[in-house]
Amino acid sequence: MTTVTTRTVTYPADGLTMVGHLALPAGADRRPAVLLGPEGPGLNDFQRRRADALAELGYVALAFDLHGGRWFTDPQEMLARVTPLLADPDRMRDIGHAALDVLRAEPRTDPGRIAAVGYGTGGVIALELGRDGVDLRAIGTVNGLTTGRPGEAARIRCPVWAGVGSEDPIMPAAQRDAFAAEMQAAGVDWRLVVYGGALHAFHHPSVDQAVLPGVGHHPRHARRAWRDVVGLLAECLPVTE
Repeated sequence: MTTVTTRTVTYPADGLTMVGHLALPAGADRRPAVLLGPEGPGLNDFQRRRADALAELGYVALAFDLHGGRWFTDPQEMLARVTPLLADPDRMRDIGHAALDVLRAEPRTDPGRIAAVGYGTGGVIALELGRDGVDLRAIGTVNGLTTGRPGEAARIRCPVWAGVGSEDPIMPAAQRDAFAAEMQAAGVDWRLVVYGGALHAFHHPSVDQAVLPGVGHHPRHARRAWRDVVGLLAECLPVTE
């Protein structure tokens, strides 16, 4: 296994002090980098381990924060913060840009080779960075298939991969169709994978319906979605480029 170095990074965003998790691959050379966004409750050890796994593959990876170091366990408290955030593209972009600045400032990062991957709210932020015209090599979003402001998807400059559960009531078929229509109209190189039988947040091992209706872990599809994300990066952001 490749030796990975990790450290906590703090930075300001959205009026908070964000607490991110930076994972570096072995060596001293510049590497392609991945900005990794967490789901609505915030950054936890699951996404930190995802950043570590990306570093083992040779990427510089920053798992960014949404809530100033908090992980929400109360669904209503989480929704009270996340719902207005999701309705405000500029706030989401500010959070994404602040993390992106940290990632770009890391000496190991090749600033011309960065991808953004996110889950839920983090995936929506990755899309908003694309709609803001950020130079990314790839965008991946799992469970975060929102549409943006009219016409702004045309500013996306890279392939977009999206994954969602077929039984996700938070991202239902109508939302999937709207997302696909937006990407297609904008001329984006896009893909959408629908994982049969999966609910919202199917990728996350600790969620169930008791946390929030319509969420649930699907281990098989969680593994498949991770392989699909890694495949997207291998195609669009190869470590050996």
